[in-house]
Amino acid sequence: MNLNGIKALTFDTGGTILDWHSGVRAALALAGARHGVSKDWSALANEFRSRSLKRMLNHGELAPATLNFDDVHRETLEQLLADHELEMFSAEDRHGIWWDAIHNLACWPDFPSTLPVLRRKLLCVSFTILSFRIIMDTARRNSLSWDAVISCEAIGKYKLLPEAYLTCARYLQLDPSECCMVACHNFDLNAAKACGFMTAFVRRPDEWGAGGPPDPTPDPRHDIVVDTFPDLARILGCS
Repeated sequence: MNLNGIKALTFDTGGTILDWHSGVRAALALAGARHGVSKDWSALANEFRSRSLKRMLNHGELAPATLNFDDVHRETLEQLLADHELEMFSAEDRHGIWWDAIHNLACWPDFPSTLPVLRRKLLCVSFTILSFRIIMDTARRNSLSWDAVISCEAIGKYKLLPEAYLTCARYLQLDPSECCMVACHNFDLNAAKACGFMTAFVRRPDEWGAGGPPDPTPDPRHDIVVDTFPDLARILGCS
């Protein structure tokens, strides 16, 4: 394995960098408390995430992409609340979940201090299915300085479509082999590897809360497997 040819790290952001579960769970619980309602907010947060991902992955495959992730979060939340008899949530409650909470998600604590270390040697890019605005707001919230933000919102083809990964590499004016996709999800990394990217699996055991992630075991084909972002920096010779 030769890692010397890597010139850019392209980061999945929604779960690999941002702790979406804690933020969404807390927002749901806060809205529930306002109305004296008790639910399994952790399970509802995971269901919200699963439904949203299902709608966004491969968006634009058969017809032009018409939604960004903010649209999908808003629409998915409406259906989730209806399905779980939470229609009493006000417009303010709903906006607090699908917009305020998500646009203010906190990073995993090992990332903000490691990003500048990685950037000394490599381009570090948020390559994401999230909207541009989510990445802008969370970058400001967490004092992150990305070299670039490449959202599938601009490409019009969403992961896991090959066009998304190949266009990302083209925007960076790099060969796919010079890009390393960094994620805690096998599905994203495997799609990137099929397009010629190197791949780095960073474990995020708490991404889906106490129950653990749905695919915690890294595919053995990944070029790098680490537990933390400082570990990634050391392996890449950035620390």
